[in-house]
Amino acid sequence: MRPRAWCGVLAAVALTATACGGGGGGNGGEAGKEGASGGSGGKGFPVTVTDCAGSKTTFDSAPKKIVTSNAAALELLLWLGAGDRVVGTGFPPGKGAVPPRFADQAAKVPVLGKTVIPKEKMLASGADVYIDSFSSARNMGGAAHGPNPEEFKAAGIKHIYLKSTACAAKATSPRTDLSGIESDIEELGRVTGTSARAAELVADMRKKTDGVRDALKGVPEDKRPSYFLFDYDAGTKQPMAVCNRQVANAVITQGGGRNVFADCDGDFKPVGWEDVVAKNPDFIQLAVRNRGDEEANRKAFDEAEDFLKSFSATKDLKAVKEGRFLRIGSERTTIAGVRSADTVREIAHVLHPDRVK
Repeated sequence: MRPRAWCGVLAAVALTATACGGGGGGNGGEAGKEGASGGSGGKGFPVTVTDCAGSKTTFDSAPKKIVTSNAAALELLLWLGAGDRVVGTGFPPGKGAVPPRFADQAAKVPVLGKTVIPKEKMLASGADVYIDSFSSARNMGGAAHGPNPEEFKAAGIKHIYLKSTACAAKATSPRTDLSGIESDIEELGRVTGTSARAAELVADMRKKTDGVRDALKGVPEDKRPSYFLFDYDAGTKQPMAVCNRQVANAVITQGGGRNVFADCDGDFKPVGWEDVVAKNPDFIQLAVRNRGDEEANRKAFDEAEDFLKSFSATKDLKAVKEGRFLRIGSERTTIAGVRSADTVREIAHVLHPDRVK
């Protein structure tokens, strides 16, 4: 894979504006109290979770010191009210990357690595658990020799995964709903002793996505508009497609669209512009990384749109000629999280404005 394209994917997976270049409700404080009480064992423990290969990890009590691989994992802990237990993160959130309600707390989390956390910093972190959004540090570039299972064990660090992202490439079937994300939230709630808060978050997500599903019941699958997610920051020489195992496929599908690369098994795949032209999508999402402020984001969206309008291969596409663009940040679509349900609603509103207000 080309370096720039993989750098773009890194930034997407990391949910950060620094790698390459508010929805929901509930009281986070109450969730934090639940988590603190769970830290001494108590109700709900022991908890056993599995990784992408099915290997098991058991917790006799909730961890007190947590390290996260990236801003996406960190944000989930903030939603759960367990953010005060995070002692370090890799791929830290850029300005504006997390909901405003969590910005101050997220900014106080020690940064162990601007990208992948170096092995020595990970092992010296003092963490009880490392929550990993990635299938392998080796896949994330620049960290070919992350800690192995024996080294994690010797350091007293349990290594667990957010399977909706870490296991995406190994999934055996297309992802068309947010159930994988919901399972991650529920499992992380069990591990951190914040199951009640996790249940609230999942219930709120389902309320939003169920509302969209009900509104679109009368629209046959083959009549739903085709949709291309243009990952502008992955490079313009060769587009990067999101395939049917990626979170974005679920978000687009639940939002009432048909991902034009849903026939691609896996998570991400470089394709040619001729492939995009052959698909001739009805709508195109201008997926850009968060730049840290509204003006910079607007400029990036403008640049992505101007490219499609001026590039010889794309200027005559149906969506381009009719101006059918969605300006939705890449992270909100390709990253698994609580706000995925909000993105489903936003896409549905643009694609089906008469049904989803």
